Amino acid sequence: MGHDRVMKLITYLQGSDPRCGLALSDTVGLDLLAADPTLPDTWHALFSEMDRIRRLHDGLAPRAVERAASGDRLPAPFFALGGVQLLAPVLLPSKIIGVGLNYRDHAAEQNKPLPELPILFGKAPSTLQAHDGPIALTEDLTQVDAEAELAVVIGKPARAVKRHEAGEYIAGYTCFNDVSNREAQARDKQFYRGKSIDTGGPCGPWIVTPDELPPEALGLRIRCLWNDTVMQDSNTDQLAFGPHALVEHASRHMTLFPGDLIATGTPGGVGLFRKPPVFLKPGDVITVEIEKIGRLVNPVVRW
Repeated sequence: MGHDRVMKLITYLQGSDPRCGLALSDTVGLDLLAADPTLPDTWHALFSEMDRIRRLHDGLAPRAVERAASGDRLPAPFFALGGVQLLAPVLLPSKIIGVGLNYRDHAAEQNKPLPELPILFGKAPSTLQAHDGPIALTEDLTQVDAEAELAVVIGKPARAVKRHEAGEYIAGYTCFNDVSNREAQARDKQFYRGKSIDTGGPCGPWIVTPDELPPEALGLRIRCLWNDTVMQDSNTDQLAFGPHALVEHASRHMTLFPGDLIATGTPGGVGLFRKPPVFLKPGDVITVEIEKIGRLVNPVVRW
């Protein structure tokens, strides 16, 4: 049992307090503030300390995982991952930006051409939900869909960023489920209400830093499963506009802040364009998987 060299950034609950940490393996976590009390206590500020965090990770991970494997009790600042509740990896982003029609296979299933520029829309930050947290639907929500997405996490303030510099502003990547109320989208002829239902933004379970992934997190398999049925099975190479292009375009006229999320769009296979269409119902379990990043699982329940 070796430690996981991939650095996974997490937020978890300790009592009633959110804490920033690292997942060192499938079973062992590290509390960052307990490991180094001089570090800030939110990821919004911690993203500027990634070199220190990497040193902590690489220095402490092997010892902690070795102790866990031998059955020894984990001393502080380590903890058993299975004994804590994970939260969305970033809390209270100033904004969540969605991207419409950004996968070639998703455009093809709608018989639509790809846009000349990225189509951006807003999704309320109050949608955020954690790994294992419920997607809670009121009785009138009968046309709700799931969308597997790669999300970009912004690491430092970005305004009018050039594409070749965009990577410097990305703290990492995570799994995202852009849960969508299709009835509201059709009625309103725009995105905001339909994309902003409470619990409709599952995210996580962690953030993986860019140095652990291929450039721009391209070439990664991305899937969405509804229960045991594979609904979406694609690759981030299908993105029409990659993460760097999206950071450039989004930052042209608005400042992106640390912790902001850009959900980069969804591949083909969503429920709306099935024949007949299929929608989420209480009792379903939805899984978003992205190669080298993780697996985000959320049950659907009645609110």
